[in-house]
Amino acid sequence: MGIFTMIQTSVEGLGDMGMSLSIAAIGSAIGTGIAGMAAIGAWKKMITSGQKAATALLIFVGAPLSQVIYGMILKNSIADANLDPDSYIWQIIIGLFAGAAMAGSAIFQGKAGARACDAIASGANDTAKYIMIIGVVETVALFVMIFTMTGLPG
Repeated sequence: MGIFTMIQTSVEGLGDMGMSLSIAAIGSAIGTGIAGMAAIGAWKKMITSGQKAATALLIFVGAPLSQVIYGMILKNSIADANLDPDSYIWQIIIGLFAGAAMAGSAIFQGKAGARACDAIASGANDTAKYIMIIGVVETVALFVMIFTMTGLPG
């Protein structure tokens, strides 16, 4: 009984083994990379045409980073649910799919941010509308996090 208790304690709260965080972070890295490359290109275009380089483009570069936070919150929620060890494979699958959905949101935020950078460099300075689009894409990750968390046993 003593060894079983020790083994059970060592895996208690294992959760999704960081899948939701890891996969969401990969998406954030890709999304920030996409938007970052576009921002550099937009700045080059603006500077060479005599315009001031718009620092507002950093908003679009940084937007996909929030999915890392959502992945971390979800990872902690799954671990804190302290579900039965028999369900660990399902926790990993949940974390994997939720992380992938958050990663998709981050990647497409980066792509939308890239288009916003290009539009601003071309003179279409409607930054507020571009930020709203980024917010709509962000909502996907928020919904995934919230709906997954509310689906966990209490």
